[in-house]
Amino acid sequence: MENATFSPVSRVAICGGTHGNEMTGMYVVREMQRQEADQTGSVSITTVISNPRAVEVCRRYTERDLNRCFTKALLSSPITDSTPYEVRRAQEINALLGPKESQEAVDLLCDLHNTTANMGMCLIFYSLDWLTLHIYKYIQSNMTSAPVRALLMSSPKSEAYSLESVAIEVGPQPNGVLRADIFNMAKEAVDHTIEWLHKFNSGSTFEEGEVEAYTVVKSVDYPRDPTTNEITATIHPELQDNDFKLLQPGDPMFLSFSGETVKYEGEDLHPLFINECAYYEKKIAFHLAKKITVTLPSISVKKD
Repeated sequence: MENATFSPVSRVAICGGTHGNEMTGMYVVREMQRQEADQTGSVSITTVISNPRAVEVCRRYTERDLNRCFTKALLSSPITDSTPYEVRRAQEINALLGPKESQEAVDLLCDLHNTTANMGMCLIFYSLDWLTLHIYKYIQSNMTSAPVRALLMSSPKSEAYSLESVAIEVGPQPNGVLRADIFNMAKEAVDHTIEWLHKFNSGSTFEEGEVEAYTVVKSVDYPRDPTTNEITATIHPELQDNDFKLLQPGDPMFLSFSGETVKYEGEDLHPLFINECAYYEKKIAFHLAKKITVTLPSISVKKD
């Protein structure tokens, strides 16, 4: 593959508290603000507590999930007295860091999240972007505290509903709790990202290679009572905490409240975000994904 060149990545945003009960990102951002880490070498850093109202009450959101408010339609919608706070806040953030996909937007936006699922360190991307995938490759090569994986979403950036260029998702961590190991993993990923940007902006060439990633095929809901729509089973103990482990036909999937095992039927796929707390309201027990291999070209900064 031919070498790909990119403009310097000089303006970066680090966001936390998009969900007000996910503590790690909020404290990573506060620590960066305490250290006044707004300029490190060639990189100018903007730190943002994304949803301060939700942070204050330690809830995922106050009226509407902020991480579903960054579509083109919502960002351009008129503000009225009935507009949910999170839609207003999304437009404020878009004005601060964007506008989205404009020349004035920051070059890279990292949004820090927690999951209650056993996902380890997972980076979430919205496109096959060589630059961000090289950052993922660099983090994966340099982090030893946890497995580092990537999830590729299928939405075009213009219609992506969430905030980030890349989400750094770390877990397991309960909502409203701060764990040292999870904090350190997220901080290390941020530090490696900034370190990579310095090297890239200074003229380093990052060689071609391959990375593995996951793409979501479908989502699976809990078994439900057809009359009441209440769940009738929970995640089977043999599936619980086994995110990314291949799920094959016949494997236990759910355990009903009456003690019956519901087994998986379908093609071999990898479960993600198993029993994620925030997905109960979305009627998702877990996602199923396939593993792919992505070949990366070598990349370097554009010369003047």
